[in-house]
Amino acid sequence: MKKLTAGVKPKKFFGQHFLKNRDIAKNIAALGKRGGLRNILEIGPGMGMLTEYLLEPTIHLKTIEIDDESATYLKRNFPEIEVIQGDFLKADIQKFFDGSEFAVVGNFPYNISSQIVFKILENRNVIPYMAGMFQKEVAERIGAKPGSKDYGILSVLTQLFYTVEYHLTVEPGNFNPPPKVRSGVISLKRLETPLCSDSAYEQVKYFVKTAFNQRRKTLRNALKSLNIPAEMLKDSIFDRRAEQLSPFEFVELSKAVALAH
Repeated sequence: MKKLTAGVKPKKFFGQHFLKNRDIAKNIAALGKRGGLRNILEIGPGMGMLTEYLLEPTIHLKTIEIDDESATYLKRNFPEIEVIQGDFLKADIQKFFDGSEFAVVGNFPYNISSQIVFKILENRNVIPYMAGMFQKEVAERIGAKPGSKDYGILSVLTQLFYTVEYHLTVEPGNFNPPPKVRSGVISLKRLETPLCSDSAYEQVKYFVKTAFNQRRKTLRNALKSLNIPAEMLKDSIFDRRAEQLSPFEFVELSKAVALAH
């Protein structure tokens, strides 16, 4: 175990809740390594609780930290790793490992956790694997199945390209300061054959978002803005609501609607 210098005070506006349970940190690090990738990017390492357990001679570890104080702390206590000082959401992460694939690992700030997933989806060509901790509600939403109350845009778009596995629930007392909600640890593994082609993704994403914008309505009503031909709308699939369609059905229906115009 590393002997570390004086710590960093968590900052509310960065959504910082520093993990203090070493066993949980070890578990997340082990999950991060399970992806089998030499290159690992840790997002928002804070004081390096998780970082310490990702350090291995065979792993090329980089971290990205938006908080200047945390970045300075990490550089002082973990001189053997590269600390990128900046905002993950704005960074050109394709360049982080010179275009090579890498795993994403982290105890993610709750206030940007959904945005982190969307960023991973945008860069799925270089991110075959992710393991991390989210607000439990978000973790469950990412892996939710059709017909459940948690199933939505994030579920569908993630599951077009990744399998989602929920690993463990983490109670608030394991953090400093304790958040008001429970946390959940999940992993994403990129599908060998995605459900959606890269060329169709933007079209499918727009279709999914339009359908879920009025999730309680039938697709016939929710998709009115797409001007779907009246004859096509007679199909019984349009009697269903967005939450009842699988990711694959969304891709197929989006394709059919595009061809009908």
